[in-house]
Amino acid sequence: MSEARVRTKLCGITSVRDAELCVALGADSIGLNFIAGTRRCIDRDLARAIAAAVGDRVLVVGVVADMERVALAELKDDVGLACLQLHGSEAPADLEPFLPHAYKAVALRSEADLERARSYGGRFLLVDAPPNAAGELGGTGSAWGYALAAPLARERRLSLAGGLHAGNVAEAIAAVRPWCVDVASGIEEPGARRGEKSEARVAAFLEAVRGATA
Repeated sequence: MSEARVRTKLCGITSVRDAELCVALGADSIGLNFIAGTRRCIDRDLARAIAAAVGDRVLVVGVVADMERVALAELKDDVGLACLQLHGSEAPADLEPFLPHAYKAVALRSEADLERARSYGGRFLLVDAPPNAAGELGGTGSAWGYALAAPLARERRLSLAGGLHAGNVAEAIAAVRPWCVDVASGIEEPGARRGEKSEARVAAFLEAVRGATA
């Protein structure tokens, strides 16, 4: 189910400035993190301001983990999120009520995880690196064996995440042929405060994706 043009999602946006930067440089979507305790988590007031600033120029995705169904629906409506990315230990049944405007993020460690990923419904799916030593999933900058995800890219509109940056995204695209690539730490300067994005790194990443699919 892969397509010629690979989309881009720039995740962990923590300011209106960074959101506008992503729009200006041509991102397809941005991710707002609502997972408490993570470095790029933002509150609803800021999320609403970001969503209002970008309007419908990009798809605004809410990244969440293990929220109750009612609370999740309320968050989506309150902020004005176009889509939800379930990034916790949610079961396939937890995703179903939000389809088609939601998808599951699954960590891939082995072939067995491919079947677990397939158990989630919907047209879209995201695969990420396994949790790091601290147990963190997503946004860690850890690269992994991307080729493991290639079968899923032939079956779903697959987003590929985990340790991507301008220097390796073309190789990852060639190995997987995903529908979308998802990046957070790879467009930040080392030690960036609260996930602040680097204009130069955002531009380089987007250019590398375009070059890989030209």
